[in-house]
Amino acid sequence: LERQLLMQNQMRERQTAMQIAWTREFLKYFGTFFGLAAIGLTAGYDIYFLTENIDILQLYLCGTGSLFSIMLNSEAENILDTQSSLLELPKGPLTYEDLEKIRRSQSKFFIEK
Repeated sequence: LERQLLMQNQMRERQTAMQIAWTREFLKYFGTFFGLAAIGLTAGYDIYFLTENIDILQLYLCGTGSLFSIMLNSEAENILDTQSSLLELPKGPLTYEDLEKIRRSQSKFFIEK
């Protein structure tokens, strides 16, 4: 049971690291996109300019799919290696003793001596 708890904790940490990495990458890409879009709209680019370069934009979007997943994995590994404090549970990892206390408190038939 201890091994299973350790494995589940490791899996939870990795999943949390992937979620944090995804959020960071999401903010990077969309922040950049909206920043550039605001600059572009402020500068007054017209529709003709955008339709002329639509092929370049489509090629860029097709190529970034695999790059995005590679960057996600590397960011998640970076979080696991350098920022593991983000992944810690508030009261520490769950132990067998904690599970037994919970089970005893929920059991109607067990009487503590």
